[in-house]
Amino acid sequence: MMNLKLLFLISICFVHNSFGQADTLKVMSFNILHGATTKGDFNLDTIAGVINKYNPDLVALQEVDFKTKRAKRYDLSTEIGIRTKMASIFARAMYYDEGEYGEAVLSNLTFVGTENIQLPHRPDSEPRAALLTRVRTKNGNIIQFVGTHLDHLKENKDRLMQAKAINQKLGQSELPTLLVGDLNDGPDSETLKILYRYFQKPKIPAAKLNTWPADEPRINLDHILFNMPDRWEVLDYKVVCENYASDHCIVVANLVYNPN
Repeated sequence: MMNLKLLFLISICFVHNSFGQADTLKVMSFNILHGATTKGDFNLDTIAGVINKYNPDLVALQEVDFKTKRAKRYDLSTEIGIRTKMASIFARAMYYDEGEYGEAVLSNLTFVGTENIQLPHRPDSEPRAALLTRVRTKNGNIIQFVGTHLDHLKENKDRLMQAKAINQKLGQSELPTLLVGDLNDGPDSETLKILYRYFQKPKIPAAKLNTWPADEPRINLDHILFNMPDRWEVLDYKVVCENYASDHCIVVANLVYNPN
């Protein structure tokens, strides 16, 4: 009887893996400058308009305010979610300006789980977080989409600690994972080399383009990385510099995930 049950379970797994369907996902990284623009005004419609223009499935937002004075007491992730008709999740990195400051994820897919991962930092450094979300795709695959914003200081001690913490938390994950955001370091940096132990940056010319500052980009700070490189295909990768919406260029990628 036990052998028959085992055979049945193996058959179920084989059928599930054999008939898994691939999904095409459009993902975006967007540092929104706490709702401000490069002109110093406050224009959530412009931010939402940029997102709507590219119609992504998943967006990692950095520099997101929650009810701060400087953001006019808005909950930015909810407001942008309403304007883009996307579901929104916010993760606090720290309390700031009578409100909160951190990361957000927007999704056109169903959330099935979320976690705010507090990243290590030195006592005198700004706290940072990684927002882990799990979504169910149109074809039933579960994808981890992680948005983060690593330390910005010239000295890289905090970034190295944070990259190691991300690896420790996510490096051995059995789920396909996208790590997306403003990593505040270039593709050849020590920070990225740590992440490359488990994650890969698309190996195409566009992924090497600089992303900051938006008016005259000099360094590549904003990245889309993935684990399980044999299961991902990069169809398209763009660096879009909307000089008014943010001081960072926006990164957009079309990816195919194949579960088999």
